[in-house]
Amino acid sequence: MERTATDQETAQAPARLSGVAVFFYVFLPFALGHYLSSLLRAVNAVLAPGLVAALALTPGQLGLLTSAFFFAFALVQLPVGIALDRYGPRKVQPLLMIVAAIGALLFAQGTSFMQLMVARAIIGFGLGGCFMSAVKAVSTWISPARLPSVHGYLIAVGGLGAASATLPVRLALHYTDWRGLFVVLAALIACVAALIWLLTPRAQQQGAARAPTVQSLLDVYRDPAFRKTIALVLLPHMVFFGVQGLWIGRWLADVAHYSDSVVAYLLYLGMAAVIFGAIAVGMVTEWAGRRGIAPLDVAAVGVALFVLVQLAIVLNYAPSMRLLSVLFTLLGTITGIEYAIIAQCLPRALTGRAATCLNLLIFVGAFFVQAGFGWVIGLWQPDGNGRFPVQAYQVAFGVLALLQVPGVVAYCLRRRPVECPLNVDCEDEYEVGSLR
Repeated sequence: MERTATDQETAQAPARLSGVAVFFYVFLPFALGHYLSSLLRAVNAVLAPGLVAALALTPGQLGLLTSAFFFAFALVQLPVGIALDRYGPRKVQPLLMIVAAIGALLFAQGTSFMQLMVARAIIGFGLGGCFMSAVKAVSTWISPARLPSVHGYLIAVGGLGAASATLPVRLALHYTDWRGLFVVLAALIACVAALIWLLTPRAQQQGAARAPTVQSLLDVYRDPAFRKTIALVLLPHMVFFGVQGLWIGRWLADVAHYSDSVVAYLLYLGMAAVIFGAIAVGMVTEWAGRRGIAPLDVAAVGVALFVLVQLAIVLNYAPSMRLLSVLFTLLGTITGIEYAIIAQCLPRALTGRAATCLNLLIFVGAFFVQAGFGWVIGLWQPDGNGRFPVQAYQVAFGVLALLQVPGVVAYCLRRRPVECPLNVDCEDEYEVGSLR
């Protein structure tokens, strides 16, 4: 008797795939989705001059337009997490990416600020599950022992996508405008959706997911390890995402007076640093762990350096601007250690919800950082070339740095290792693949 599609999805998973098959049929299609998600998240940093010129946007509008991606990204975390558990990434992710492709086409056709903001929110909604889908998919076919390294590879692919949103996009603008670019991106998103549907093998269904209750989410926020981690790393993570995707580029253009091509090149170097930073964070954390240094101590050092870079930006020392723009992104990658720390020190029953809570907090916060930064800049008047004064950026970066300092100081005052709630060895419990 012929089985239905639902029967096929719930059937027993096929035999374990070879490493090559997992790479081409599972990792590559979903990694491409994460690549495009990172590219779309950061692309406005290079497109900003064209968007401002075409629609006469104020800094506040530019920040709100770009941050709409983060707001929609945050809203979709809970429903996507439930859908991934219930229906599987092979079904969920292609549908979401079709939504994102429609959003990209709407963005290409937009003629007003409101139209573009709605279109970018649709893009964020459609791409909101790319990373979670990738982790969910590879965890089905890859042994738990290999998941941490694969998690690092996925972050590196995201860094490559962010790097592609800089100099490569700038080069592409020699052949088309930003509207044509979004048409191409819409086609690429649709192609990746098709690859996921056609290539990814069907896996055994693990049962319907239960919707998280208010109580279940409060369990995460009440956990002392979760609170201690976000008290140090969450706000820097918000700042990293909110600033690197837009305002670092505008700072280089307005304050350093670099041309668009130089800005694109420096943004490319910074985004490329994400790839090396993601790998380096994992290596340094493992090296420190062998010497009895807790991951949160590593995070504290990285966050302190990240805040110092922002304070250096406030000082506005011209010879250091190129270096600081790259260091901001390189050191900002330390904030991704949040997921590993929480997966290591929370009970397994809480790690999935903890990842969802983190995503909600990070992307809602990035929305407010990106929009708020633009609002602060807009308090000053631009010059004849549309550039905003040094003082505007000094105040904006200064406010962000001062908001992060209390977290570092508080951690130093109470410095002690994060204790796992369970009476077990954290190293045995560490499994990045538990972001499900």
